[in-house]
Amino acid sequence: MSNAPPTTPTGGPNGIVAIGVLFFIFGFVTWLNGPLITFVKLAFTLDDVNAFLVPMAFYLSYFFLALPASAILRRTGMKQGMAIGLFVMALGSVLFGQFTTMRDYPGALTGLFVTGAGLALLQTASNPYVCILGPHESAARRIAVMGICHKFAGVIAPFVFAALVLKGVENFDTAVANAPTAEAREALLDAFAARVHWPYLLMAGLLALLGVWIARSKLPDIRPSETPGSAAEIPSIFAAPHLWLGVVCLFLYVGVEVMAGDAIGLYGAGFGLPVSATRFFTSYTLTAMLIGYVAGLFVIPRFISQQSYLALSAALGVLLTIGAYLTTGKTSVAFIASLGFANAMMWPAIFPLAIRGLGRHTETGSALLIMAIAGGALMPYAFGLLKERVDFQLAYALLAVPSYLYILFYGLTGYAARRRNLISVSP
Repeated sequence: MSNAPPTTPTGGPNGIVAIGVLFFIFGFVTWLNGPLITFVKLAFTLDDVNAFLVPMAFYLSYFFLALPASAILRRTGMKQGMAIGLFVMALGSVLFGQFTTMRDYPGALTGLFVTGAGLALLQTASNPYVCILGPHESAARRIAVMGICHKFAGVIAPFVFAALVLKGVENFDTAVANAPTAEAREALLDAFAARVHWPYLLMAGLLALLGVWIARSKLPDIRPSETPGSAAEIPSIFAAPHLWLGVVCLFLYVGVEVMAGDAIGLYGAGFGLPVSATRFFTSYTLTAMLIGYVAGLFVIPRFISQQSYLALSAALGVLLTIGAYLTTGKTSVAFIASLGFANAMMWPAIFPLAIRGLGRHTETGSALLIMAIAGGALMPYAFGLLKERVDFQLAYALLAVPSYLYILFYGLTGYAARRRNLISVSP
């Protein structure tokens, strides 16, 4: 009889590929929000504040549906839960494409909310799933691999969207303004809005097919009891302050990540840069994030712990934000795009640090962390409101700098909180 220690089930190379495809898909869908803000602003003739309802509708679904998602996962298991999430995303894509074609903005936002609901279920399952697949110390590396898939999708998503939907957008405002009649103007807007119809129907079909593939795959249905840490160590999530501090940390992190990725187009527009240039700015941020993931993959935990790297990333975030505030034009935009590098390894570090030792409470802890993705809804919207009252660069700095300082605190000491005390835990 072999004395080899039991190994954590992974489903083999095919299992890793399947999870990587999942992260690519929800990366692609998530980072469409940046160019979508520009698109809806034109198609529905919106101001900046109302255009920011796009990320708000998308990310608020995480807040409302993450806990119900954890309840679903207890009944279905993680694998089947991921498949259901993909089917819900497919439904949301159909709704968004249809209502946008009808130029029904509340309906389009509903479609984005449903899509986000599917992602809430998918992420509530997939993120702890990746953490459980191996040792805690290398969890950030495994999430980094998935993050590369996620961010690579984010890099190409704006270019795909621009090619299919935003072609000729630099002349669209002029064409609408010069329309000879109100009917001609509405016809132009209707035709522009309808550009998303078949791309979103195609995406819905691909999501549904992927859901079938996941449901029939040989991926192991890992249970929360297999997570690192002892359930006896933390009897309830209320005895886990590192989790609650992590929820706040993730809320702020997602907020600054979405601001750097989705709001960068409108940030650049503040300097008078044309839409033909700003529509690609999200890709620049995601390229910086991709580079950051690759860097993190090689140095964690070989040369630096995930919590130390988190602290260094937060400090870099403060410096880059100050750099963006002190410069103008394309230089300032470059600083914002560079925040992608600083943000890259924050999720891979925060998530495993926050769920460590939760044991049978892992699904609930994961759901609370997924709820914190609502930071991506509220902080960009707050930026939209604040920049109407103060200079847009100052508005950005006032939101981002305190957020990065809190993330710095979590990377230094907050992750080690246990019950009522801050104690040292092994990295």
